[in-house]
Amino acid sequence: MDLNFTAEELAFRAEIRQWVAANLPPDISHKVHNALRLTREDMQRWARILGSKGWLGWGWPQQFGGPGWNAIQKHLFEEECALAGAPRVVPFGPVMVAPVIMAFGNAEQQQRFLPGIASGEVWWSQGYSEPGSGSDLASVKCKAERVSSSSGDHYIVNGQKTWTTLGQYGEWIFCLVRTSNEGKPQTGISFLLIDMKSPGITVRPIVLMDGEPEVNEVWFDNVQVPAENLIGQENKGWTYAKHLLAHERTNIADVNRAKRELERLKRIAKAEGVYEDFRFRDQIALLEVDIVALEMMVLRVLSAEKSGKQSLDVAGLLKIRGSEIQQRYAELMMLAGGPCSRAFVSEAMEAGWQGEHVGAAHIAPLAATYFNLRKTTIYGGSNEVQRNIVAQTVLGS
Repeated sequence: MDLNFTAEELAFRAEIRQWVAANLPPDISHKVHNALRLTREDMQRWARILGSKGWLGWGWPQQFGGPGWNAIQKHLFEEECALAGAPRVVPFGPVMVAPVIMAFGNAEQQQRFLPGIASGEVWWSQGYSEPGSGSDLASVKCKAERVSSSSGDHYIVNGQKTWTTLGQYGEWIFCLVRTSNEGKPQTGISFLLIDMKSPGITVRPIVLMDGEPEVNEVWFDNVQVPAENLIGQENKGWTYAKHLLAHERTNIADVNRAKRELERLKRIAKAEGVYEDFRFRDQIALLEVDIVALEMMVLRVLSAEKSGKQSLDVAGLLKIRGSEIQQRYAELMMLAGGPCSRAFVSEAMEAGWQGEHVGAAHIAPLAATYFNLRKTTIYGGSNEVQRNIVAQTVLGS
């Protein structure tokens, strides 16, 4: 197994780096490097820039309008974007639902939905979790009943989804819905695409500890959804959901973001005068070793894919380690900032007094980042559940 990049791959990296440097808006990069709040327009603007190049669907095959890159090229693209300070692409459209539509949708659905995702024009949300159905997704209760009328077949959807990330911006949502109560819970789930402008949908933001309404409750009250929006077969949605979750959990690991944030941690430690503390620097070194190990795990998977060998299903492993690393670098940033990093008053931050006015712009967002990243070991399947999956599928126990 050779983990070194070839000359062609290094040339590809250089091409990506040059393009990103020329096209990434500096104001957005500044916000990302300093963990400042990104607006909907910030995220959408970068998505459209990538879309105009044909790179928003960077993992897509050419037959669906993607660049057709191999696994190594996709990794290098993600790394160069992260290190340059590009926003993390909102994954629900291009990374999550698009592969499901490609693999299990019909030609009409592919032609209808994929162009808007590829261009960055249509914002998608994910409707998986429910109260009482988080890591145990097979227990979802949001119900979809198929009915026929003079206007054609459609589903009537009733129920609730929660923790819907950035759902306040959503234009379409893909949902796991219960279409049958017979047999095992997994056998009665279907995968439905729903227009969020449909009558009967209510979105209620949930304000988190960092002061942002990043997640939402979404309520469905007799929402009518055309039957043609069903992906694949009715009651087979669990199969499609598992296909999507592998993409989500690998995305959560986000080793490239960790590498960028490691450099930010070092900047903060130097600015606060704690970088020369050998004990503190030891903690940074331990974190860096963990990030390198995570990267090696990613490269092993990519090497196996490149050679055509069957790689282990390590999405759960990547999710576990990646999420723990995210929490660790946030903790070390808080420690480096000291008492000044504890204060978090969102109104004061907006007014600027915790930032440039006191000469410590790097301190202002630390508490918000710390609070926000407490979720990473829970969402996308809690780490406790992932360890059980790893034990069963990888270790065979």
